[in-house]
Amino acid sequence: MALSILRSDNDRFRLHPVAPRLAPMFGFALLTASCALASFAFACATPFAAFAVVAAAILPLRPALLVVTGAWLVNQVIGFGALHYPVDASTIAWGFVIGAASLLATAAASLALGRLPQGRTPLMLAIALVVAYGVYELALLAATPFLGGEGAFTFAIVTRIGLTCAVWLAGLVAVCEIVRLLAPFGRKGAMSA
Repeated sequence: MALSILRSDNDRFRLHPVAPRLAPMFGFALLTASCALASFAFACATPFAAFAVVAAAILPLRPALLVVTGAWLVNQVIGFGALHYPVDASTIAWGFVIGAASLLATAAASLALGRLPQGRTPLMLAIALVVAYGVYELALLAATPFLGGEGAFTFAIVTRIGLTCAVWLAGLVAVCEIVRLLAPFGRKGAMSA
């Protein structure tokens, strides 16, 4: 069952919750609010791969990267400001590594969505999530020789975070569909875009 938000024509964007001119602001609001919620709920396990896929499914690469950067900044402000992450070189470095990994995941998701066939969009979003999550985790793993933290890469932890990303992706797509159905500017603009 394909949702009407999941376009089947030949444009490369998979999600159309609002009119194209509103997509950057919508994406920014959706992902920063989601990141704030996830940051309080999961602290260091924020589902950035899911955010990367949603940004790449709504926006061209450059705005998607900016939106994900905004979500990462929200995560860092909450982490250091509200959750009292230790202010030391290692924690700050990990923050930048997470930001870089999030941007790499966004670029990977954008590339994957651009190359995947247009039909079966839910499956294509799932494939993009696997690609984005793999890139995200590999980028984090690449930093462990310098920053430590190898213990966070057990099969159980990586699987749990991957499943968390999948649930968040499903939830974010559901929010996009609800907005498309309820928003007067989304209904006409998303259908005719």
